[in-house]
Formats: sequence, structure tokens, C-alpha cells
Amino acid sequence: MTRLVLALALVVPVPVLRAQTPFDQPRSVPLALSDSVQETIDGIAVHRIGFASPSGGRATGLLFLPTGPGRHPAVLVGHGAPGSAAGFATMTTALAMARSGAVTFALDAPHARRAGPPIRFTVEDSIEQVQLAVEWRRAIDWLQSRPDVDPERIGYIGNSYGGAQGALLVGIDPRIVAAVLRVGDGGFLAHFTDPCDSAVTATRSIDGCLRWDLDEAMLPTADRDTWAAMMRPIEPIRFVGRSRAQLLFQNGHDDPLVPPRRAERLHAAAPSGATVRWYASGHRLPPEALIDGIRFLVEPLGLAPPDAAFDRWLESRTTR
Repeated sequence: MTRLVLALALVVPVPVLRAQTPFDQPRSVPLALSDSVQETIDGIAVHRIGFASPSGGRATGLLFLPTGPGRHPAVLVGHGAPGSAAGFATMTTALAMARSGAVTFALDAPHARRAGPPIRFTVEDSIEQVQLAVEWRRAIDWLQSRPDVDPERIGYIGNSYGGAQGALLVGIDPRIVAAVLRVGDGGFLAHFTDPCDSAVTATRSIDGCLRWDLDEAMLPTADRDTWAAMMRPIEPIRFVGRSRAQLLFQNGHDDPLVPPRRAERLHAAAPSGATVRWYASGHRLPPEALIDGIRFLVEPLGLAPPDAAFDRWLESRTTR
């Protein structure tokens, strides 16, 4: 296949505000966009994207373009940990969004661009979490500048780690109008701990005395307070309550990785009015959950609702 490579040095105008959180870093820097046609899958053009990260280096991901003229909603797709934008589940979600009419972008998390495990229990975990959030915000800047995107219709769907980090993103960026947060919990610290006092409020469940669900070999007891102090201020469960977006949480009753008690804490921290749906599944949700997610996004984003042809495509994709 002929590869078309396009390198642009764009400056997307965004307001430069005084930083109030680690996620409010100035983003009006040259985008230095690279865009190469990678392949076509089931009629959807897939592009490899790179841009200058406000945190340094290059952010990378995959862009999925819907067919048809005019301006489309844009949907961000967050992957799990470990994982990447090119993972099968992430690709399936992104292709489904593009088939439903959205310009869709899946961003590689920082841990997907390096060797080693996604969590290292060092200061790098907090640095990479801030980096991911800032890069997502930069991706929204870029998507809103595209002529094929309606800047008022920005959505998000994320799975596992992507679901948790989506809970953070909707709390810091009001441009996201609707989000589907799948099998997520309150963040890395919330993933490995429970409060000693089960009666504390959801947003305080990562404060004070914690019971750790973690092997000593992974994070020695002597180092746990230090790591917790680094992660606590940037945990998604701290920010989801600020969201203005319409939210759908999807979780499995029998999820061994995100047990219901931890999922429910994230739900409780969200604004009132959020929708919660449970499935008879583990960490891997059934295909109908993706259809439910798309239907949830139809009204706020103007997506095409799933029809019989979509159902057949999804069945063929998930049974390969």
C-alpha cells in the first residue's frame, strides 16, 4: 500500500491560563503533527498520528475516519494497562465509533511507548499520569481544529485503565460532553487499596488508613506511604465529581480486577445523574455492552444508532 506521510508544524490557538492543577499546563505550542495513512479496515481509513507532547517527546496514536462528508463528532478512545491504541479491543471500539459516524482517536498512553510494566511504583507513575491527561487535552485541541470535526461534540470511551483515566479527563476538561467509562475504578491507588473505615465517603476512600491488596515484592510496606502521597492528588476519583459530561459507567458483577466495591466508589464520586449499568461478566464485558455504550452516545453526540448491519459487523469482529 502506498503510504502518504504528512508533516505539519501547526499552532492550534488555545488560551494560555495560569496553571491551577498539574493538568493545566500551557498547550499553545507547535503541534508538529505527523499523519500517515496506515491501512483501511472494513472501509474505515486508519491513520498513524504523532504530535509534540507538552510534556516533551512525541505522543502517538491512531485516527479512524468515518465515511461521508461534513462535520462529525469526535470520540477519544482510552485503552487498558498494559495495552496500546493498536490492541484488538481498542481497535474494535474505535472502528465501532467510526462506523457510527465519529472521527475517532485512540492515544497511546505513555507506558505503551516504552519498555517495562505499565506501573512501576515510582515517581514515574505520577509523571506519566499527568502526561497522559495533558496529551489528551492536546488531542482535543487538535481534533477541534479539524474541518471534519464539530468542536461542540466531543466524547470519550475508555476501558479498564482507560475507563479510570477517562474519569479524570472528564473532571478536568469540560469540552467532553459525554463519556462511557468501562470497567474502571478510582485510579492506581484506589486499584490497590481499600479504606480501613468502610464508612468514609467515596472521595475520601484513598485518604488516611488504607488496607493494601498488593504483594510485598511489588511495593514494600516501607515505600507505600511515599507512593500513595504521589498518586493521591491526581487520582481520578478526586476529579470525576467535577464533570459536566453525561456519564455512563459499565462494570461486571464478577470482575476480579475491578471488584464491585471499588467500582461503586468511583460511581459514588461522580455527579448525580450518572448512569450505571452492570453486566453478568468479569473484566471483559460482553459485546452488547459496546452497543449500549454507542446508544448512550447517540443523543449527546449525534452518532448513528446501531442497526442490524452494525450488529452483524460487531459479531463478526468479536468472534474472530
